[in-house]
Amino acid sequence: MRLVTLRAATLRHSGAPVLENVDFHIDRGEIVTILGPNGSGKSTLLRALIGALPLSSGTMEKVADLKIGYVPQKLHIDPTLPLTVRRFLSLPKRISNAAAQTALEEAGVAGLGQRQMTQLSGGQFQRVLLARALLSRPDLLILDEATQGLDQPGSAAFYQMIASVRRQLGCAVLMVSHELHVVMAASDRVICLNGHVCCEGAPAQVATAPEYRALFGTGTLGTLALYRHDHDHSHDAAGHRHPGTSCDHQHGHSGEPHEHA
Repeated sequence: MRLVTLRAATLRHSGAPVLENVDFHIDRGEIVTILGPNGSGKSTLLRALIGALPLSSGTMEKVADLKIGYVPQKLHIDPTLPLTVRRFLSLPKRISNAAAQTALEEAGVAGLGQRQMTQLSGGQFQRVLLARALLSRPDLLILDEATQGLDQPGSAAFYQMIASVRRQLGCAVLMVSHELHVVMAASDRVICLNGHVCCEGAPAQVATAPEYRALFGTGTLGTLALYRHDHDHSHDAAGHRHPGTSCDHQHGHSGEPHEHA
């Protein structure tokens, strides 16, 4: 089932286009990863999908009563505010103890209910945000650079949990990042944004390939992968695309610009 579809969508900020002519869709049960440099429009696309930003042009279709769970990049909590994890989950709407415990278990932090939010590690904090997003039993789970600030093992563990959540709930997962090393072998599709959709395709498991070892080393965790895809255009120095050109390349973990053949 197709949950969300964008057709020829353009989004502007202060009159300037941030995303242009974007076609996008995500289906139930699918994991899609969006990659792109800072300023490429990743967060803008998410804001449009959750209804926080109207399209300047184009169309968006959603299934009726679509439930979206959202895990933000970061959330600041005043360190002087006494706030337990359990109470945090009941803001702004009170939930039952059973619902809170189920969500914490699904996020892999079942024993943290009485901990203070300000005492959590970075990884624990992100899992509590994930638990909160799961309370609505979402059809679509959106993560906006949710591993920002975590080290590589922490990121890998977090995204392993996301794959587990997808299996348990059958929800679609849309993950956004500018760090290419969070691309998972379990992703069904990868979309590269840079003001428009540069390219998209299925990630490939290339852990034994020389290119993979050169970028990640032989000790890289098995959940991480490269993906390979073809462009139907190239970019000039200003980032504008040249129609009718093509390239075939692989991305690494550094978030650096890709090289064209």
